[in-house]
Amino acid sequence: MFYIILLVLLGLLFLVAELLLLPGVSVGAILALVCYGSAIYIAFVDFGTMPGIVTLVVVLVLSLIATVLSLRAKTWRRLSLQQEIDSTSNCLPEKEIAIGTRGVSVSRLSPMGKVEIAGKVYEAKSADVYIDQKQTVEVVGFDNFSVIVKRAE
Repeated sequence: MFYIILLVLLGLLFLVAELLLLPGVSVGAILALVCYGSAIYIAFVDFGTMPGIVTLVVVLVLSLIATVLSLRAKTWRRLSLQQEIDSTSNCLPEKEIAIGTRGVSVSRLSPMGKVEIAGKVYEAKSADVYIDQKQTVEVVGFDNFSVIVKRAE
């Protein structure tokens, strides 16, 4: 009797693992079927027809309950990450510099490169033409984490 209960519980464990952790792999489903089949076989051979049918019904009911509970939206919400990340890895340049601020190109902007503005180096994008190294540039806008510049006149 102990082996039958153990095999049914292992079958449930493999079924839930297949539904939640290994969807599409089928290893958990195959192992669950093997455990269920073994439990039902042992029940029929060792204890007779009536305990075998009871074991079959118990396996079907427990599998149905485990499947329904595993696929409910509330179960997935409990397992999913609820924390939101609202920080950034880079500081936004528009918080530190204003449009119209002047700086110097550290590398050639063709069209992307680096500029130094107020002692800090930023990734920059040329608004119109290629800008050579050590040219004076003026900030005209911002795009994500880069500064849009043009050649200063």
